[in-house]
Amino acid sequence: MAKGGFRGGMGGGMNMNMIKQAQKMQQDMLKMQEELESKEFEATVGGGMVTACVNGKHEVLGISINPEAVDPDDVEMLQDMVVAAVNEAMRKAEAESQQNMAKLTGGLNLGGLF
Repeated sequence: MAKGGFRGGMGGGMNMNMIKQAQKMQQDMLKMQEELESKEFEATVGGGMVTACVNGKHEVLGISINPEAVDPDDVEMLQDMVVAAVNEAMRKAEAESQQNMAKLTGGLNLGGLF
């Protein structure tokens, strides 16, 4: 080996550039995540009978139930509509999160890297 060891030559500059790109991507991802967490997603089911609102942190912010949906003889249907509305709102939040991640990574599947 030559005196002073291997200095990386041309590859050293490329590595620094890759590190800078990765840091920028991480900063962009954190900003995007903060924006997503503050966003609200709403879903309505049962012809407007039940509406659920969640945020990007997958927290339920509210449930709105039309009084016409309240039938003491059919509580199960109301329960099913609440679950369906919450699940659909969560799907909307997740779909936007995936779209944003795809934009950020250029469609690369980083397999949980971020």
